[in-house]
Amino acid sequence: MLALSGATSAASAVGERHARFIWLLLAFAASALSGCMPATTQIASADPADPSAKVAPIGYRSTIAPYTSLRPATPAPWRDRNQAVTPRQKQDR
Repeated sequence: MLALSGATSAASAVGERHARFIWLLLAFAASALSGCMPATTQIASADPADPSAKVAPIGYRSTIAPYTSLRPATPAPWRDRNQAVTPRQKQDR
């Protein structure tokens, strides 16, 4: 029994050393690759908090500008209105 428990603890100690080695290897790889990162650049050309910064002009454009009211519509017989919107039949038949 004691020999079996000693073997288990030895195996776990080897596993712990292996895990530490993997973490050390990953830390070294991360630090080595961090040197390959490009230098940060300034994204905005002007400080947004600067009151003298140039900005694009703003304008108003109505979202319902092309709308025209269709009411009140003059009453007409429904047959006449239907004939006005139906496509014409082809004469070649």
